[in-house]
Amino acid sequence: MEIINDEFYMSLALDMAERAQGQTGINPVVGCVVVKDGALAGVGTHLERGMPHAEVHALNMAGSKAAGSTVYVTLEPCSHYGATPPCSERLIAEGVKRVVVACQDPNPLVAGRGLQMLRAAGIEVTTGVLEERAIRLNEAFNKFITTGLPFITLKTASTLDGKIASKTGDSKWISNEESRELVHSLRHRHQGIMVGVATVIADDPALTTRLRVDGLQPVRIIVDSQLRIPLDSRVARDGAAKTVVLTTELADNAKRSALEGQGVQILVCGPGPRVDLKAALMELGRMGIASILVEGGGTLSGSLLENKLVDRIIQFIAPKIIGGYDAPGNYMFSGFELMSEAIELTGLETQRLGDNIYVTGQPVWKS
Repeated sequence: MEIINDEFYMSLALDMAERAQGQTGINPVVGCVVVKDGALAGVGTHLERGMPHAEVHALNMAGSKAAGSTVYVTLEPCSHYGATPPCSERLIAEGVKRVVVACQDPNPLVAGRGLQMLRAAGIEVTTGVLEERAIRLNEAFNKFITTGLPFITLKTASTLDGKIASKTGDSKWISNEESRELVHSLRHRHQGIMVGVATVIADDPALTTRLRVDGLQPVRIIVDSQLRIPLDSRVARDGAAKTVVLTTELADNAKRSALEGQGVQILVCGPGPRVDLKAALMELGRMGIASILVEGGGTLSGSLLENKLVDRIIQFIAPKIIGGYDAPGNYMFSGFELMSEAIELTGLETQRLGDNIYVTGQPVWKS
């Protein structure tokens, strides 16, 4: 049985925030719980960009019980006017007694000002309750709001010997059904999904979210330096989700016009011969895409790693050995001469998914 304390109520707020992942756009996911006289009085979650914040929903539910209450919120209440009024002002106006915050908002427009407003109004403020979990929950928002760049999650699935396909190119299926279901949940939680054109040519994937319930459809992003993408490929013609193709100045203008005629958006990212991935991510960030799940082959994955553009790695490992001197691997790039130069992961998390292993961590980039 769980002990009832600050962590108990903050955990509930974090649970609610987590369920909204993927649907708030470039906004953070936030949960809020109002407690009065030892009982829950109101709960709320930020559900959509531009809509009321979690604190507003929770305070509305609490009504008159908000006065003298303790409010648990997973992210520092905002202190500025944006699409909605400041939540700090609303908390002050309701006469709450205490506010417990998991982590400070990295948004330069907030960044501690919300906490200062509350304290100046005589409200007791406690911070850092389940802070690490709260930061992890909004890692994409934290990067985007401070850099303008999307958070890049690199996902691969491989055999025990590190192969993502056989020597003939067969890859159906390396991972089990449970792992593949989790991948669709990851798609639901990201604003974009990225692959290289070779994946489109070889597999003609739909790159859509297919869950047992309705899921959100990420923007499909194809890295294609010479516009080799087939006009009859599903991502170019099915209209199931928006498709953006990243290309170069070397791309054929007639092919570009044909793709645009089918509703595909073309972004020219550099002179060539390869797409300038750094410039591409800057442009995608300007489009309001704050998180991207990369499901490409070893070449795209390797290029992103070489350019230090990856924020999180997710790898599914299946208990299979396929061999093959020419079979493609997870990360295809020139590599390092010394083991001491290898990319290391921090914050490692592991999970069993049937007979598969799920491993995730954040790469540590050395200068």
